[in-house]
Amino acid sequence: MAITVSPAEWQIMEVLWQQPHTLMELVRILKDSEGWAKSTVTTLVRRLEQKGIIGYEAEGRTKTFHPIVTREEIVAQQSESLLQRAYHGSLGLFLSSMVQRNNLTREDIDELHKILHKAEENME
Repeated sequence: MAITVSPAEWQIMEVLWQQPHTLMELVRILKDSEGWAKSTVTTLVRRLEQKGIIGYEAEGRTKTFHPIVTREEIVAQQSESLLQRAYHGSLGLFLSSMVQRNNLTREDIDELHKILHKAEENME
């Protein structure tokens, strides 16, 4: 299943990954942080529900929404989609582009070395 999450939907997910919330709690949180109206939050929650990304537990008329899909699953799927679309599946081309556009710190370079070393160990 291809998971697509808009930037606005991502904001809702950020809140739900921290803990489950009712619609009214989401409205209050996102009104304070994003300035969104109840109708905006309701529409976004409905979309996420239709996509199968969030679910809910009902207690009477109150629904408490929770994530079904983890942050890691969405990040992995969207990263793979970007890699295929923009870089024709070439991880080397992607990394080269990122390295050329960003000033890497010593920590960044060390982290990349560790990642590549671990990948080599997994090949053996």
